[in-house]
Amino acid sequence: MSDPKETVRRGSGKIARLKVLDFSADRSLAISGFGSRAASAVPLTLPAGDAHVVCLRLGAGGLLGRHPASVDQLFVVVDGAGWAKGADGERIPVSAGTAIHWDAGEEHESGSDSGLTAIVVESEGLVPHLRDG
Repeated sequence: MSDPKETVRRGSGKIARLKVLDFSADRSLAISGFGSRAASAVPLTLPAGDAHVVCLRLGAGGLLGRHPASVDQLFVVVDGAGWAKGADGERIPVSAGTAIHWDAGEEHESGSDSGLTAIVVESEGLVPHLRDG
């Protein structure tokens, strides 16, 4: 494993230390609440700040069981494919390049038949940037 602080020289000649975070699958913590299965996460930030960010992995047949969002949540799929449900229970297909936004308190769940990796951002007042077409 590499040093968590890599040295980089800036244009001004000053040296900056990058904080490199390892969120590989072997660092994942199993998620079993809400009837979840084949689900795990690696925290990227501590929940004490303004935003909480995790890398979520769902294995083949994985499920992150139905639960209310504690704050606004953005579910950004970066690999694989699956589905997500919001308050209305409608199953929406998702794949790499898709993001889902849930409001604070909204019941939701997600799953995958083949496996999925997503970055989840949780923060109060999170407003999605929506574009037409």
